[in-house]
Amino acid sequence: MNSDQPGFPILAEEGGSEERTLVLSRGDSFAMFDRHGDFRPMPSGRHGLFFAGTRFLSVLLFRLARRRPLLLSSGSRADDEGLSIHSTNADVREGDALVLPRESIHLHRSLALFDGGLTLVVDARSYAYREVTLDLELTFAADWADVFEVRGARRERRGEIGAPLVRPADVELCYTGLDQVVRKTRVSFGTPPAAIGPDYARWALQLGPGERRTLELRVECAIEGAAQRFAVPGAPRREPPAPLLVRSSNPAFDEWVHRSAHDLAMMTVETPQGPFPYAGVPWFSTPFGRDSLISAFQVLWLDPGLARGVLCFLAANQSDRVDRANDAEPGKIVHEMRGGEMPALREVPFARYYGSVDTTPWFLLLAGAYHERTGDDELLRELWPSLLRALDWIDGPGDPDGDGFVEYIQRSSYGLSNHGWKDSRDSIMHSDGSLAEGPIALCEVQAYVYAAKLGLARTARHIGDAALAERLEREARSLREAFERAFWCEDLSTYALALDGKKQPCRVRASNAGHALLGGIASGEHAAAIANTLMSDELYSGWGVRTLGASTGRFNPISYHNGSIWPHDNALIAHGLARYGATGAASRILDGLFDASRAINDARMPELMCGFTRVPGEPPILYPVACSPQAWSASCVFLALQAVLRISVDARRRQVRLSRPMLPSFLDWVTVRGLAVGGASLDLLCERNGHEVDLRVLRQTGDLDLVVTLA
Repeated sequence: MNSDQPGFPILAEEGGSEERTLVLSRGDSFAMFDRHGDFRPMPSGRHGLFFAGTRFLSVLLFRLARRRPLLLSSGSRADDEGLSIHSTNADVREGDALVLPRESIHLHRSLALFDGGLTLVVDARSYAYREVTLDLELTFAADWADVFEVRGARRERRGEIGAPLVRPADVELCYTGLDQVVRKTRVSFGTPPAAIGPDYARWALQLGPGERRTLELRVECAIEGAAQRFAVPGAPRREPPAPLLVRSSNPAFDEWVHRSAHDLAMMTVETPQGPFPYAGVPWFSTPFGRDSLISAFQVLWLDPGLARGVLCFLAANQSDRVDRANDAEPGKIVHEMRGGEMPALREVPFARYYGSVDTTPWFLLLAGAYHERTGDDELLRELWPSLLRALDWIDGPGDPDGDGFVEYIQRSSYGLSNHGWKDSRDSIMHSDGSLAEGPIALCEVQAYVYAAKLGLARTARHIGDAALAERLEREARSLREAFERAFWCEDLSTYALALDGKKQPCRVRASNAGHALLGGIASGEHAAAIANTLMSDELYSGWGVRTLGASTGRFNPISYHNGSIWPHDNALIAHGLARYGATGAASRILDGLFDASRAINDARMPELMCGFTRVPGEPPILYPVACSPQAWSASCVFLALQAVLRISVDARRRQVRLSRPMLPSFLDWVTVRGLAVGGASLDLLCERNGHEVDLRVLRQTGDLDLVVTLA
């Protein structure tokens, strides 16, 4: 992510996290409302209807008798098909006379999003004892701000706003950008208003006792010109499989699972290559290579179809040239793609930007894991040229000095300075607080490369390329040995955060070392020490593992990357801990995340939380401008659950494997239903029995083995 890079700020002014925000997302559109269901203008307002990187509606205010109705309740409708807002009237007076007592009218607003627009249905019902006249008003406006402007960027020039076109039942607003793209917002009314203007519509509804009336509003976004889009227009929403698969003894856990699965589905769009999860609302509702790969990895054991779509989309957008302005090199996997006016004009570099060092190894890592999970030889053969190009980048431009470590340095004059998942400008430092200078070799990236090469070696051997398999295995062994020598810090009981351009280790305790466990590059002895370090008070807050140790000079629990808690980071760490047999530590991480989910509105896990030490009886402290929902945060529960169950699928051997599974203290049993492998499937019950977990197959179809080991 890119939060506090110079030129790409995310403002944290008033209105950041003090009020609940309601969110809808569909295809290349998303909308953010206040809890009243309005788009409310504020100095740092994020509300609005966004489409293809631009805000097409910035104000939408509903008023009864010139006042905001009294809110009764608001929230998502079942399965996130829209929002439901219930309100009533305040006292309405004319002079000293009370013409409409409070709570005489029930107003129900139903808001739904489609890709490229929004619908609003207002249902008004009178409970007054006599006939009343309701003065209803909708105020609206469009600013056509690029999402980077909403985030806080300042522009010297903007395009031209055209004259509004006002008709009896609709208003059309228009903007011609500096990119010569015409963007139009059309607001139309099913019931023509009594009065209409370029920014308002008014009705005077007469209602008798018990009578009800309905008003309808439709907002449509139109683009005339070559604006970049990624989702297939009109594609149906992808249904979430995960909540159908996972059930437990704890309703609160099931609520977290359900919310997470539906959030992930809401952010997943259908591209020409298949399903692809956008990163997060509001700042990252667009393709992000790293985020999509990790999100797909976290649900791979339950839903391999998402990984297939991600791999195909990223292969289709793999770099085939050197482009320093966009940090692109042949074989590299894209970091970020955006529509909108500012990317099109190169005011920001993210129209198609390749400035990440870990996305390419993650591409290979996921491809190998996908093949093991599905046995899909056809797709792997189709992707094979892209995989080899990615491998060539790792061994070539990704390792410019040939020392075996993949590293990065900023080449774009206006791109990101750091290219790992912690991409804030101050996130890679030495113990004295000085920032590391490049080229930088990150700890976790070497682990991803190690896992990627071993996974690709297994695939190569499967398709008959034994020579490539042997070469990759040899390179992985060599990388592991070099990694241990260069990165291990005995006095810190962890791996260094990174090596700087002089090959000096950044000797700080950070969560990155947990990813070395995920990738399997750590020795067994060092893995045990890292587990203790990660779960010490230095890093573990009670809600999760912090990104940076509390005794580090740059530690700040309110920072984006230097002491905060990221749910996806914790799930990856939990998976790594379980890989080395530290399942109890993995369970502690799941415990903390579960407790956080219970204390957060709608059990919606945010992008990150502040890293303050947990205080009994108090909820986690939220980060002021975190995205929520966020794809890799939504999917983290599934990887964390996989970690404690120590469950995996090997499609080539037609096996579902479990190795000394655990259940966290808040779960007595978990069922996983319809776990599909090829044409076979099974329903599995995992039930606590003292300190052990009993396993029982509830149903099975087809040829599939359940293998339980004590390793």
